[in-house]
Order: sequence, then C-alpha cells, then structure tokens
Amino acid sequence: MLFSDIIGQENIKKHLIRTVENGRISHAQLFVGPTGSGALPMAIAYARYILCQNKHGENNTGDAACNTKFEKLMHPDLHFSFPVTTNEKVKKHPTSNSFMHDWRIFVEETPYGSLFNWYQLLGIENKQGQIGVDEAEEIVKKLILKPYEGGYKVMIIWRAEKMNTAASNKLLKLIEEPPEKTLFLLVAENEEQIIKTILSRCQVLHFQALTEQNIIDTLMAKHSVDENQAIKIAHQCNGNWNKALHLLHHDDNELVFEKWFITWIRSAFRAKGDASVVQDLIKWSEEIAKTGRETQKRFLKYCSHFFRQALLTNYNARSLVFFESHTENFDLEKFAPFVHGANIEDINTAIEDAIYHIERNGNAKIILLDLSMQLTRSLHQKEEK
Repeated sequence: MLFSDIIGQENIKKHLIRTVENGRISHAQLFVGPTGSGALPMAIAYARYILCQNKHGENNTGDAACNTKFEKLMHPDLHFSFPVTTNEKVKKHPTSNSFMHDWRIFVEETPYGSLFNWYQLLGIENKQGQIGVDEAEEIVKKLILKPYEGGYKVMIIWRAEKMNTAASNKLLKLIEEPPEKTLFLLVAENEEQIIKTILSRCQVLHFQALTEQNIIDTLMAKHSVDENQAIKIAHQCNGNWNKALHLLHHDDNELVFEKWFITWIRSAFRAKGDASVVQDLIKWSEEIAKTGRETQKRFLKYCSHFFRQALLTNYNARSLVFFESHTENFDLEKFAPFVHGANIEDINTAIEDAIYHIERNGNAKIILLDLSMQLTRSLHQKEEK
C-alpha cells in the first residue's frame, strides 16, 4: 500500500510524512474515520514509510527488499490485530494469528472494506467478532521481542473499538510505556467506544469522508467510468469508497434492503387501526431476525439513511436527494410528506436504540417488532404548522 494509492486525505498524508522526517513519531496513534474513508490503507502506508525508510513523501524509495515484503504484507516487524471469532476452521480461542491468510486476502481485495465485508470473508455474518484477552496476550508476546530488522515494530489494531475491557486493560501498560521503537496504530470508526484510559494515551487523527470529487476522479482514472456515471455514484455513496465500488458493481444488498424497507413502511403505515396487519409486521420481524446481526445493523443504518432522503425530499432539498427506487409502484415523493420535523428525531432515536440492543445480543425479533410499533405511531404523527 502506497501513499499514492490512497484516495484524498492529503492533509493527513502530509502530516504523517512530516512526523517521520522530523523524527516526531508518536508511539500510540488512533486513526478515526468512517467506513470507506481510508484509515486502514493510510495506517499500512505509514507503517511502510517508517519500516522501509522511504524518503521524499513516497513509499518506494528506500529499502527495496522491505518494500517487496510490504507488497505481500509479510514484513516480520509489521503486525496486525483485528476482530475475530470462531468459525468452521477455528473452533476455540480465536486470535488474529489464526486468520492471517484471510486477512491478507481481505486487505489486498478490499482495503477500504467494512467490518461486515470481513465477517463475510470469514463466514461469520451471524456472529460478532471482538478483540479479546487471548488476542491481547498475543500482542504482548509479539511486541516484547526485539525487532527482526533493527528498526521499528508496528502493531496495527483494526477496529480497535471492538477491543473488550479485559483486552484493553491488559494492553494499557504496554501502550502507555511500549518498548523502544514500538509503534501502535489503532484504527477505529467510533472513538467513543474505546475505553478512556486507552483513548487518553493516543494521538488522535480524524479522517473525513471522501469528497464527491475524490470519488469522481478515482472512478474515472482507475475504473474507466464515464463522467456522468461517476457523478451519480459519488452523489450516492456519501463519501464511502467501499460503497462506491458496491454501487459500481451493482451490490445486491442494496436491492434487498430496499425491498425490506418498503415492505416495512407500508405495513407499519397500515397497522394503525388494523390489527390483522400487525401479523405482517411480525412476519417481517421474523424474516429480518433470521439474518446475521451485522446484516441487521447494516439494514437499520440503511433505513435511517432512507428516512433522511425522504425528509430532504419533503423539504424540497432536491440537490441532496439521490435515491432511485427499483421497487414497482413506490414513489418517494408520495412517501416523503410522512417524514417531517415533528417525527424524524423520534424515528432516528428508535433506529439507533434498536442498533444498540442488537449489538448487545438482544432478541432481534422483539427489537424489530418494537421498532415497527414505534414507526407505526411516528408515521401517523402530524407535522406542526
């Protein structure tokens, strides 16, 4: 991974290069950015710049053998940690070491990929991974050893907010006082989920979502997409390069989510005053509950995004609306008046609460049915004039 491979984020690139050139590398850094913003690729490029002693702002001017090892993510002083759980191959005590082959495939094929993409690759969509105490012990073992090549040792912890309390406490002392020339690069999407004692010991860099122009330029230059299609994708992907690629390749999940969403809102709207329709909502809740928790969370985030599009349509902010329905007889213009200032906050809060309880292994069927009942009330709420 080269700095030149990373989309946008020019200010962060320049900052990281200066830290190396000025000899001011902070031993614990936290890269925080939304999915598809490039925090993981940047961490890898930064590690490469340091370990391979590259110069002049690019990653291929230093040690040639080192750069070759980085191409395969097989440098002996580069270590990774990431959320894992048991699957068909690993039955107990899962750690990152057990999944390194899969990890290299993931980074090579989807460097901007999401946690859900990672779980899909491992075949664990129905589970939630974590960075646990077994993993923390492995990290300690790796970092107390001297570096193989005499320079830095770098530990990249991807999705650091998935580190549980026991693992965080075990690593706290090491992060606070690491061995000489040991660098921690934590990558996360939600810094609020990282315990404060870890957070306080890290220098934090915030990544912004990519600009539409970043997306347009990259689609046209690297994927031979014509300008009109590139503009359309950039408008829809909300600064997420991972989503831009899904849209480019017609990701089926979006179509399934749209079908689920429209079935849901139609049933929820009709349920008020018609007890028989509640059975439809129960069946809908059962169908979604059969999917994995990561799928449920992604779907609920899709719903939240859909409601925002309806709100923007209702208030005539046409330039910000990019939804295009693939469902017969559904018109966003007709649905939009039911989403307004008097109910959007309640709808968003209900969705966020549902995501919170699903993350904590609540009964998905009950959570989704309760959300449906709340939606029924909200959709019939009148806007104050």
